[in-house]
Amino acid sequence: MTSTDSSNTTGDAPAAAQAPAKAPARDPWDLPDVSGLVIGVLGGTGDQGRGLAYRFARAGQKVIIGSRAAERATAAAGELGLGIEGADNAECARRSDVVIVAVPWEGHAKTLDSLREELDGKLVIDCVNPLGFDKQGAYALKPEEGSAAEQAAALLPGSRVTAAFHHLSAVLLQDESVAEIDTDVMVLGESRADTDTVQALCARIPGMRGVFSGRLRNAHQVEALVANLISVNRRYKAHAGLRITDV
Repeated sequence: MTSTDSSNTTGDAPAAAQAPAKAPARDPWDLPDVSGLVIGVLGGTGDQGRGLAYRFARAGQKVIIGSRAAERATAAAGELGLGIEGADNAECARRSDVVIVAVPWEGHAKTLDSLREELDGKLVIDCVNPLGFDKQGAYALKPEEGSAAEQAAALLPGSRVTAAFHHLSAVLLQDESVAEIDTDVMVLGESRADTDTVQALCARIPGMRGVFSGRLRNAHQVEALVANLISVNRRYKAHAGLRITDV
């Protein structure tokens, strides 16, 4: 009589030995809560900076405007109201969780280089567009580093540099009668956690949506597109923005 081996030699492996189930794909629109972040705006006395400061404060964020001269920042903050504060650039950077760089291109490198210590460890959002102007209109400049955002990353090795808010109309941002800013924002960066935070900040402004658009090496064409939008706006007397379809 032949004995029967009861061990499982040909069947499926025990469940414990099987490969773990693949995790479901992450929802790209599952973004963090950023309502408690303090936002600093370097260059906050300029049109773009003032507009962004106003929109974020109107959305309920704590906002600090920065300028080379603290008194200019304080005056601009007082004009905007909504609890916005003003400070010199260094103080603005120190007190903020997220710092938006909205300074003129001509002062971009000098400003960031002078704030390297204050911006260390901070999430920095660069929205500067390197542009030139002549009789034919606006045209894109290409920095040695490749883009303004890449220049910022080179100058701020201890910061988490992202790029966003390039294509917004300063006129619409500052217009109190405009309830929603109807536009998408192209967001670039090296860390998903950081770009998710920037996208979430975009979503705080009614009508606005942040869309991940690649790493910083792709920032040049995003910055350069502003020259095209300026041409659109001049021809059609508009304040054009962007919408990305099918996402």
